[in-house]
Amino acid sequence: MWDRFKAAILELIKAEDEELEELFSKCYSQTFQKYEPLSLPGKIPQDVFFIAKGILRVIVTDSKGTEHTVHFATENQFVADYSSFLLNQPGIYTLQALEPMEVVVMPRKAINWGYEHMKEGDKFGRKVAEFYFVYQDNRVKNTYSRTAKERYEMMESIFPQIHQRVPQHMIASYLGITPVHLSRLKKER
Repeated sequence: MWDRFKAAILELIKAEDEELEELFSKCYSQTFQKYEPLSLPGKIPQDVFFIAKGILRVIVTDSKGTEHTVHFATENQFVADYSSFLLNQPGIYTLQALEPMEVVVMPRKAINWGYEHMKEGDKFGRKVAEFYFVYQDNRVKNTYSRTAKERYEMMESIFPQIHQRVPQHMIASYLGITPVHLSRLKKER
């Protein structure tokens, strides 16, 4: 797990072994069971997660209590309720494990240490935030500018093997369609 975490960081920045060792000493590993939440709405997020194993979904619940899947995250990705984390405000998203997960937890103090003490700590934070921003921007554009079939095809390229890992109703929610419509799209392929 820690080797994957290190490799993911080194894909984004240059870092000395001593810097990484110190950063790692401020982080910890954690496991989550299927459907267990990593983060809940109403609380100020204090952690960024690196997914070493597993898949999670990001959920927003509307005023009627209906859950909407707004994002999936898989291995080798950093994930959090980023806006709430950055603004130090209560979150609105639930981050939920969809299968048993292994993550590296980067507490706020570790991230702040990285910003202050790593030569490229600010760059690391910026690169993670840029990845998330571009993903979210593309997600919004695709939701409004592409057909359901095009969104379905894009989802499959972004999340290979998602159908083996995620229930159909959650995939349909992510695509903004009904499970019946999703079944039709799958049959057309």
